Amino acid sequence: MEGKPQDFMKVGLIHFMAFPEIMKGEGPVVETLTQICSDPYFQAVEVTHVADAAARNEAIQVARDAGFAVAYGCQPVLLSQKLNLNHPEKAERAKALQAAKENIDEAYEWDAAGFAVLSGPDPGDDARDEGWNLLEDSIRQLCEYSAARGGMPVVLETFDRQPYGKNCLAGPTRESVASAQKVIADCPSFGLMLDLSHLPLLGENPDFTLTTAKPVLSHLHIGNCVMRHPDHPAYGDNHPVFGIEEGENDADSLAEFLREALKAGYTSKDNRRIVSFELKPYGDQTPADVIKNAKETLDEAWPKV
Repeated sequence: MEGKPQDFMKVGLIHFMAFPEIMKGEGPVVETLTQICSDPYFQAVEVTHVADAAARNEAIQVARDAGFAVAYGCQPVLLSQKLNLNHPEKAERAKALQAAKENIDEAYEWDAAGFAVLSGPDPGDDARDEGWNLLEDSIRQLCEYSAARGGMPVVLETFDRQPYGKNCLAGPTRESVASAQKVIADCPSFGLMLDLSHLPLLGENPDFTLTTAKPVLSHLHIGNCVMRHPDHPAYGDNHPVFGIEEGENDADSLAEFLREALKAGYTSKDNRRIVSFELKPYGDQTPADVIKNAKETLDEAWPKV
């Protein structure tokens, strides 16, 4: 592929994954965000809940001053509090919806390009149809809430099904696309987020996944996973750096994924959209190591796209 990756996409980094100490909304949010926004390799950042309003306002200003596109991830909030948008009990779904709506309000403070959630756990074969119905109802409510604030898109990220940890209802692409199309009929701005790191866990490949999801594709993450070594600290959906011996994705995998993303029309020179690294440090690795790995992998992959 000619040119640079940045000519075809807004290269992003997920703040709370590269710097996991801020994932719960506390810690050196401003300082770490400043590191990302000072790096000319990136044009986008993905953020989550920041508990302190003053720190949040300062961080928002950092991103604005840098001219960065911002996307907002509610996944850490839902996961950390074990909130489930497809919970069979109405009161429990209401808790998840309330938390998501509060975070939509926060996403609007950032002027975010989109707001991402994930489904709750897969309830199993006998209850899966009802689970999809409940999830679709919850997402419609979130879309309506966001529309009343100004129309920021709501995005559903697909994850793994068992046995890798998240075991989400919204996992396999074909099922997730069928559900998304039902929601889109009422909420046209809604769509799916796909993540390269989840494809091996789902037993899928970029050609199938991106072709199948093309009509509802709203956002992309790129990363790695470990699925053949249960004793590895990053086993399952835990986003180690690219190219590790125990992992599934490397520069060649990334090139294939980006090639299919371009073919699907997700991003282009005329419509540069966010593609964000979701990578996390393990062991002695530092955030700087993670960021270095991200850049080197994309630079190695790009000529092969």
